[in-house]
Amino acid sequence: MANDFNDDQMMDEKIVGGVADFPDFDDSKNRGIFQNEKLDFLKDLQLNVYIELGRTQMQIKDILELERGYVIELDKLASEPVDIFVNNKKIAEGEVVVIDKHFGIRITNLIDPNDRLKGIN
Repeated sequence: MANDFNDDQMMDEKIVGGVADFPDFDDSKNRGIFQNEKLDFLKDLQLNVYIELGRTQMQIKDILELERGYVIELDKLASEPVDIFVNNKKIAEGEVVVIDKHFGIRITNLIDPNDRLKGIN
């Protein structure tokens, strides 16, 4: 099968082209709606919430000797805020309060909402 064009003819042809012009695309409105729909779908899920008063390290022999009434010293001062975690991700800080005979946490500082959602995929 023979080509209709030879190499010299192809080199002589000029290719005319240009840059395509598209209108700007702003999906910020759609993105917000989609994110809200995603969150609405997840709002009924239950997640584990825990409060961390502080941490410490202990030797196994000391852990085995624990008895009722033993006091474990933590690395935080009583005046420092406690950390609030949801599914192992820190979302806020707060202070311990007593409500009737129960403990509670008053939220004093929230992590930025976008950062809170990053680890909950």
